[in-house]
Amino acid sequence: MVPMEVGSGSLRRDRYTEEDAEINQILHLDLLEETRENSHLRLTVYQQRAARYYNKKVKEQLLKVGNLVLRKVMSNTKNPKHGVFEANWEGPYKIEAILWKGTYHLEDLEGKLVSREWNTEHLRKYYQ
Repeated sequence: MVPMEVGSGSLRRDRYTEEDAEINQILHLDLLEETRENSHLRLTVYQQRAARYYNKKVKEQLLKVGNLVLRKVMSNTKNPKHGVFEANWEGPYKIEAILWKGTYHLEDLEGKLVSREWNTEHLRKYYQ
C-alpha cells in the first residue's frame, strides 16, 4: 500500500515544463543587477543611520598640548597578580604632540616618550 502523499502530485510538479523554467531563469538573471543595486542602497542607508546615531551620542574631547591625561590600562598590559583590584587608569601623562584630530603622542612626567600613539577614546583628562 502506497501512502497518499507519495501517490498524489503537487501543482508545481504537475505544471512544470522546461521552457517555463528557462524563461523564469532568464527573467531572474535580468533582474539580478537591479536586486543588487537595491540591496546596496538599503545597506548604505542603514550605515548612514547607524553612523548618525553613534555620532549624536559622542562627545568630542578637546585636549591640547601640555594637558595632563590618564591612559586606560589595556588587558595585555595588566598585571595578572593584581586581579580585579588593579587600577583601570594609569598616569598622569602629558600630551607631547597632536598627530591629527583625536590622536596624541604622550610623555610621562619625566619627559620620556610613550612608545606609540593614543586615541582620545583611551584617554581621560587628569585634574589635580
